Amino acid sequence: MRFRLELIAFSAVALLALILFIQNAAVGIRNEGEEAWGGTDTAAASIIEGSGYTPWFEPLWEPPSGEIETLLFTLQAAAGSVVIGYFFGYYRGKKGA
Repeated sequence: MRFRLELIAFSAVALLALILFIQNAAVGIRNEGEEAWGGTDTAAASIIEGSGYTPWFEPLWEPPSGEIETLLFTLQAAAGSVVIGYFFGYYRGKKGA
């Protein structure tokens, strides 16, 4: 077989996509008003608020929606990746010179 490795890689990607599709369909079955991908942050926040805890201070600015919060988190991750990549490249270039 000439393209055996490519066929194996394509089969693995297709299998992973199928597994994720089935898992997403199973997670998507929720009651009305429940988030499918709420995560542990939401669960922990509800437990903490239910215990009667009062925060020491309020945030200076709260994003208007979850999408903006996700965007800011993604930009922060991208900036960190650029900084780390720059230093790895700098030291690798310095080592090779």
